[in-house]
Amino acid sequence: MQVLVIDVGGTHIKCLKTGETIPRKFVSGPTMTAEQMVAGVKQATSDWTYEAVSIGYPGPVYEAHIVADPMNLGPGWLHFDFAEVFGCPVKLYNDAAMQALGSYETGKMLFLGLGTGLGTAMVVEGVVAPMEIGHLPYRKRTYEDYLGLRGLERFGKKKWRKLVFDVVEKLTMALQPTDIVLGGGNSKELRELPPLCRLGSNANAFKGGFRLWQSDRVQPTTTNGQKKPHPSATASG
Repeated sequence: MQVLVIDVGGTHIKCLKTGETIPRKFVSGPTMTAEQMVAGVKQATSDWTYEAVSIGYPGPVYEAHIVADPMNLGPGWLHFDFAEVFGCPVKLYNDAAMQALGSYETGKMLFLGLGTGLGTAMVVEGVVAPMEIGHLPYRKRTYEDYLGLRGLERFGKKKWRKLVFDVVEKLTMALQPTDIVLGGGNSKELRELPPLCRLGSNANAFKGGFRLWQSDRVQPTTTNGQKKPHPSATASG
C-alpha cells in the first residue's frame, strides 16, 4: 500500500510517501488552518500518488477524531473531514504518539517530544498510549511552558537543559519506564542525556505513520528470535 504520512508541526508541515526517502516540507505557523494545511500538502506532493494517509496531529485525538484545535496553529481542525478532501482513507493520530510508535523497540517506553510544545506518549509492550502531560501543572506554569520552545527561549539553553533533566527524573519516578526517547527538533540542543534516555529522530514520525497501516501494536525488537530481557531480569539466582 502506498501511504502518505503528514507530520503536522507548529513551525513546519512535513510529508513522506512510501518508497520515498526525502521528506517534503513547508512552513506552518500559528495561523495555519486545516484547510490551508491540506492545500499545502497537495501542492507539495502534487506528483505523488498514494492510497492512504496518516496524519500526526499536535493535539488530543480520541478514537481517530480530533477533540480540540491545536494550541500552536490556527482554528478549523475540529470536525474537518480529511478523508473527503484527500479522497482516500485517513488515520489521525496524536503526533507524539505517532513518533513514539516509530521509535519503539521494546519494554515500557516513554516518549517526550521537545519541539514547539511538549509531546508525550508511552508504548507498553507494543501498545501505544497517547498522553497530554505537557499541559499538566509544573512549577508556576505547565510542563510545556518550561520544556517547549517558549521555555527554551525564555530560560536559555543552559537552564532549559537542567529543566529537561528535572522533568525526566520526575516522570521516571512516576511512570517507571525502561526506555525513554527524547525526540522533537529541540532535542538536538541537549549536550548530554538523562539516565535511560536515547535521542529519537523526527524521521521516526514517518516510520510510525507507516506502521499505523500495519497495526497500532508494535512487536518488541528481538535478538536471535527472543525478546530483549527486562533490565531487572539480569540478576542471577
